[in-house]
Amino acid sequence: MYILFEGIDGCGKTTQIELLKEQFKDIVVTKEPGGTPFGVKARELLLHTKITSSRAELLLFLADRAEHYSEVIAPNSDKLIVSDRGFLSGVAYALEAGFDLDFLIELNRFALMECLPQKIVLFSIDRETLKQRVGSREQDKIEQRGFEYLLKIQESMQRVVEYMGLDYMLIDATEPIDTIHTKIIEYINN
Repeated sequence: MYILFEGIDGCGKTTQIELLKEQFKDIVVTKEPGGTPFGVKARELLLHTKITSSRAELLLFLADRAEHYSEVIAPNSDKLIVSDRGFLSGVAYALEAGFDLDFLIELNRFALMECLPQKIVLFSIDRETLKQRVGSREQDKIEQRGFEYLLKIQESMQRVVEYMGLDYMLIDATEPIDTIHTKIIEYINN
């Protein structure tokens, strides 16, 4: 089963993925961008290089996604795969750059060879908690766009997952870590 963990920075995805590694011993944990050797290079470019063209940025994310599917998702399709980010955040960020939703969905389906995740865990965080968690750390290029930008991305993620009719669970990222973990385990096992 291919499960996508989505949400903006500071929402607790990584913490919950670490807890899942303890629960499921054969789990395949990956991330986008950065889940392959190519992805590591793409991540460096995307997060730390000035890219003036939103098309170039979109195409880099899509190239990483296609490579990630080929190298990680497809070969492990018989296992539990959890990805820290994926196409949903890619679509949400590209929407903020002004691209058409249906066009973005088509491009992502192409990059993923039509293999969308079976389940999505979507984390939602409020502005105050976001400021507490992200405000004090060193920020990458995307985080530097500001809290309002990140919250718009969060809204776009939920809009996209609903528009596509995908199986997802919305998590209130302000709840206690153990409560969130229990909900995620139940969702995975159902």
